[in-house]
Amino acid sequence: MDDDLFFRPATELAGMLRAREISARELMDAHLDRIDRLNPDLNAVVTLDADGARAAADAADAALAAGDSVGPLHGLPVAHKDTHATGGMRTTWGSPLHTDTVPLRDELIVARYKAAGALRVGKTNVPEFAAGSHTYNTVFGASHNPYRHGLSVGGSSGGSAAALAAGLVPLADGSDMGGSLRNPAAFCNVVGLRPTPGRVPTWPAAMGWSQLSVQGPMGRTVADVALQLSVLAGADPRVPISLADDPAEFASPLPSSLAGLRVAWAPDLGGRVTVDPAITSVLASSAAVFADLGATVADDCPDLSGADDVFGTLRAWLFESTFGELGRRNPGKVKESIRWNAELGATLSGADIARAEIEHTKLFERMVAFFERYDVLLAPTTQVLPFPVELEYPTEIGGVPQENYLEWMRSCTVISATGCPALSVPGGFTPDGLPVGLQIIGAPRADRRILEVGHAFEQATRFGQRRPAL
Repeated sequence: MDDDLFFRPATELAGMLRAREISARELMDAHLDRIDRLNPDLNAVVTLDADGARAAADAADAALAAGDSVGPLHGLPVAHKDTHATGGMRTTWGSPLHTDTVPLRDELIVARYKAAGALRVGKTNVPEFAAGSHTYNTVFGASHNPYRHGLSVGGSSGGSAAALAAGLVPLADGSDMGGSLRNPAAFCNVVGLRPTPGRVPTWPAAMGWSQLSVQGPMGRTVADVALQLSVLAGADPRVPISLADDPAEFASPLPSSLAGLRVAWAPDLGGRVTVDPAITSVLASSAAVFADLGATVADDCPDLSGADDVFGTLRAWLFESTFGELGRRNPGKVKESIRWNAELGATLSGADIARAEIEHTKLFERMVAFFERYDVLLAPTTQVLPFPVELEYPTEIGGVPQENYLEWMRSCTVISATGCPALSVPGGFTPDGLPVGLQIIGAPRADRRILEVGHAFEQATRFGQRRPAL
């Protein structure tokens, strides 16, 4: 089949399937063949169930032929992040402790894809336990960037981003604590949404009240991400922070005009982060794009003081509770950066957690006040360009040392601490062809607004249509 098929938006493929212009089996066979040809160099998909995927596609075609009601993702291949439990399919979390783990049931995000008609193909590569924004582990090795072999795909949803960018699947999912849906989207020229906490309920979860880590969709277009969000969002009684808003709002058409939109542009987040000048150079023209779309743009940034402490403290606390004992029992099988983060959490007191939560509340209130003056905040998604896969993480940016595996991700981590939804969209390319992501941040619970803004920018620039040479 023509390569154009593999880069058609999922929204278009869904329509073709319903109109029977293509069968689910034909679409699945084409993607499985592409995975077979391209994945050995990319290492994006790490577990594949070709026979199961074909059987599911045949069942999808039979259901449509019988006149059965089908879901909005009917017949579309999807790859799930290897930290999302899939019933009957190996889930490793990128850890040598789980190389042969096969969960008994799907976790909620996987179940919602299935209920909407998506067809599971396999699992995508991750850093060990999704820790860090560079996708490599001792089980499967590193994933390679479709735009340049040998460079990182970002992380932790890096395998998902690479699979989308290479046309291996039209749908993929991920999770984001400190940038794991946004960072790989930027590195691979696709779209990644960190939803408002609770928008996509996470279940099961040991700490159901925590708002630091979220799950969400990735796609090649903003409309594809919105379509996925329309089936992933919605309340679940087992998830205490889940939002009850009608998810159907995300499926309605996205506008292309931004008349009257109030935009704040913060290329270094108010001086809080160091950004590679190559990135800010690429994104410098973004303000003019928004002005042409009818928006007013001003250089401004919310007061993000305390965001680093909030994120660092609450993350360390979560890591100690999740990985502390695991690392102590298996020091040789849990990577050092995870053990370091958990050990940091073990030093925290109740007073430390209380201080962080107080700062967290004040930060949230300042963001609410900021978004009374602006509709969205724009910033670079990442502070660096894709780097060699051999590096665990960048140790300096523009001559500024990065002290640990989290420092270079602060353009995302400080936003995670705010509780605001954030979308990474393709923002352009460096002169030598590396992708750059633009981060669009909205007011709390304004997920629909940032999708609208991202869609209009995407349609005006068409950066996402520049494909890798594979």
